[in-house]
Amino acid sequence: MPPERAGDEWEPGEVAGLRRPREQQDLVGQEAAEHAFRTAIGAGRLHHAWLLGGPRGIGKATLAFRVARHLLAHGAGRGVPETLALAPSHPVARQVAGLSHPNLVLLRRQRAPGAKTVPTQITVDAARRALHLFAETSADAGYRICIVDCADELNLASANALLKLIEEPPARSLFLIVSHAPGRLLPTIRSRCRRLSLRSLGEGEVASVLAGLGPPFDAHPPALLARAAALSEGSVARALGLLDPDTLALVDEVEALLAQGSRPDWRRVLRLAERLAAREAEALYGVALDTVQRHLSAEIARRQGEPPARLAALAEAAERIGRAAREAQVYNLDRRPVVLSLFGESGAGR
Repeated sequence: MPPERAGDEWEPGEVAGLRRPREQQDLVGQEAAEHAFRTAIGAGRLHHAWLLGGPRGIGKATLAFRVARHLLAHGAGRGVPETLALAPSHPVARQVAGLSHPNLVLLRRQRAPGAKTVPTQITVDAARRALHLFAETSADAGYRICIVDCADELNLASANALLKLIEEPPARSLFLIVSHAPGRLLPTIRSRCRRLSLRSLGEGEVASVLAGLGPPFDAHPPALLARAAALSEGSVARALGLLDPDTLALVDEVEALLAQGSRPDWRRVLRLAERLAAREAEALYGVALDTVQRHLSAEIARRQGEPPARLAALAEAAERIGRAAREAQVYNLDRRPVVLSLFGESGAGR
């Protein structure tokens, strides 16, 4: 059972009723990534900064905390460990879960004391407070570890504060940097890290994770869990978002309109655009974008034998949709034109 929490204990990116990565013991589908850490730990040649990249919701932060628990409990250089798992009852596991271990810090977005909202970026003040750990002596001559979750939320000042430390790292320091889009980080940060790309999970692996979450998630019908896993594109976070019947109904509506090709029912499209333009519909808007991009990817895969020009038209449509969505977000533009364009663009190459 996940722990009960007070309302002010909410953290960015968490899902109600779900264990946070620092509380999660199990890691599914990332054996190769864990093996890379086990090998480096066993050899005693652990690089000081690791960039853990890959889509959201595949276990990057869970792996980072798993590595941190092992090193804080056992250190490195004692042969290749068979596993990085640590019993939940171990004192270090309890300290990490509570963020109370003296040699571990989590750099993340945080609500300032007295503030009503959480900032959209990791501020330089938050970075300096977290990174102060490395100005002190380790409590037990062991590793000092910073987990950044996630680096995509660093602003320029906080990114440079992190960069300064990983350029000249103190002895026995480790930076585990989580990123959903590593290519967008400062090149200087990327160049000083060992890159480790985690893979998207298989549909069966996502289904297995969902089945093992327990309450309240196990109350969903098996058919709904299976559909969410099938549409998740390998991300547990995305699958959890799809467990809402309204969200799946939106997916069904978008897919039905896409199935109409270049001549969709524009009255339904207009109604959909109005719905997704609402401020509170941001999550559903993202689901609609994902559904269209998934449709275009499936079309490209299905039509591999067709002339390259037709496939190029589909790829260009996917790029235009992504660019329009990014511009609408950056400049806070009306979403209606973007939604209308989804169904014109998706007919490209037909």
